[in-house]
Amino acid sequence: MRDNAAMQEPTMVRYGFNIRTRTGQRVDNIQIMAATSGDAERRLRQMYIQCEIIECREQSVSRRPDAAHKEYHGPRARLVTPGGKTGTH
Repeated sequence: MRDNAAMQEPTMVRYGFNIRTRTGQRVDNIQIMAATSGDAERRLRQMYIQCEIIECREQSVSRRPDAAHKEYHGPRARLVTPGGKTGTH
């Protein structure tokens, strides 16, 4: 059996950014989950090329131990057309 230190995953941090885009538009409250501030800024700059970072906040996020092991089973609701037929053209 593994000890607790080996079972713990790296701490994730939620980084919140307020930026000004290269065209001058201000965008507030962009949130990115990352292990380091460098990773968060790299992801931000992939989405907003040549942006100016006005403010950066960080908040530690506790991870649920079972969250990484859940399976995705699709959406909970399904769209059914009248008569029970699927939509066709």
